[in-house]
Amino acid sequence: MPLHLAFTDLDALRARCETADVRAAKGEPGYEDGAVIPSGMWQPLTEDTARNLAAPPWTPPSTLVEIVLPPTPVEPLDTLAAHMGDPGAQYLGQALAKPNMVTTTDNYQDGRLIGLHLDNWDKLNYGQKTTGRRRLALNLGPGTRYILLGALDAQAVCRAVHPRDYTRRCPSTDDYRVHTAAGHPIRIIRVRLDPGEGYIAPTEYLLHDGSTEGQDQPSAMAFWLGHWSRGALPALV
Repeated sequence: MPLHLAFTDLDALRARCETADVRAAKGEPGYEDGAVIPSGMWQPLTEDTARNLAAPPWTPPSTLVEIVLPPTPVEPLDTLAAHMGDPGAQYLGQALAKPNMVTTTDNYQDGRLIGLHLDNWDKLNYGQKTTGRRRLALNLGPGTRYILLGALDAQAVCRAVHPRDYTRRCPSTDDYRVHTAAGHPIRIIRVRLDPGEGYIAPTEYLLHDGSTEGQDQPSAMAFWLGHWSRGALPALV
């Protein structure tokens, strides 16, 4: 199923979101060839588009995106999950992003940026892809940053790229790269996250990455993986 956002205030959502298309990186300094990156032509989120992102009541929590206000850390981050709705959540650590990065995740082996991507912590095949854990992220600051989210889910892209045997596949970042290189459009949403704000998102199921584009301060994010029910943390929109 496509990108679904939980929100109750349409204007509050639109105030922190923009949308754009993606393109494939080719011969660009710092990026892997073929990486899926924003086109750069960010546009305001229209009312119609925002309404189309609204999550129906039956949306499984495991495929839902929520913009949330996690508790303020007053203890080690690896134990904070006990106060966030899933005591069994796995703390993944922190990632620091420099200012003005279009995307933030690099390949640890060579340092090149990988662009928007799928996580693969749970090693899920096509039929299981909707059941993975969601990622909870908290912006520790000092700067503002964004979460970039693709509107086309991993199963849909896998079916398009592997029409004959998609049920035997494990949807991957490479599927999105092939899809984008072939000229097929993918819309992405950019959601602003100020210090202290966060998200819960199915990063095993939706194309995503962080961004500090246009920001003049670095920001650190803390991450957890877990199974959160809808509304487990206070919503910001």
